[in-house]
Amino acid sequence: MSDEARPPKHWSMVEYLHETVKNPNIHIRGRNSYYSNAWTGSFEESVVRYLYGDAYSLSAWEPRWEIDQLHIGDYVCIGAEAVILMGGNHTHRTGWFSLYPFADVILDAYKGKGDTLIEDGAWIGMRAMIMPGVTIGEGAIVASGAIVTKDVEPYTIVAGNPAAPVRRRFPDATVEALLALGIYRWEREKFDALRSFLCANDLDALVRAAADYDAGKA
Repeated sequence: MSDEARPPKHWSMVEYLHETVKNPNIHIRGRNSYYSNAWTGSFEESVVRYLYGDAYSLSAWEPRWEIDQLHIGDYVCIGAEAVILMGGNHTHRTGWFSLYPFADVILDAYKGKGDTLIEDGAWIGMRAMIMPGVTIGEGAIVASGAIVTKDVEPYTIVAGNPAAPVRRRFPDATVEALLALGIYRWEREKFDALRSFLCANDLDALVRAAADYDAGKA
């Protein structure tokens, strides 16, 4: 595609994943998760690495092992130049004397890491790297440049290399209440009606509003 034909890019414009993702091994829930792609190619071109199911791998070979899946929830924000590493390249066995992926032992060399999950409402900072097989919990924040090697608890901020918890965004009781409310599983009408309470930090008001909304629907 010529430069003239390419759509304009700007840091204030984002790529909504449900509109662009084609790989059958990437699963997008909802219609609100986005990638800030102003300085890179698309989400599939630039962010997701070593995942079978892109146009080239589908035409070039058949997978010889179960493919690890990528699951992304709703209202997920992914910063520019982030990287999500997946399982297609796990053919370097650290327990062997040679790390080289020789073709005749590739099946023995491969060790899957399991699915990667980025749950609802998470925020992945610019140039963060998510290593294979981890879960980023609901409402978690991965700081810019962090390298995540372990699961991140819901509503927790992690930073550094390897990423370590900095703090929880809210007290434990608040986090437990938010998880129990299941705000990202609400029907769209309820979510939109209570958005002013979600864009705030008064838990009691949110709980009352949710109960009132549900009572009004009964």
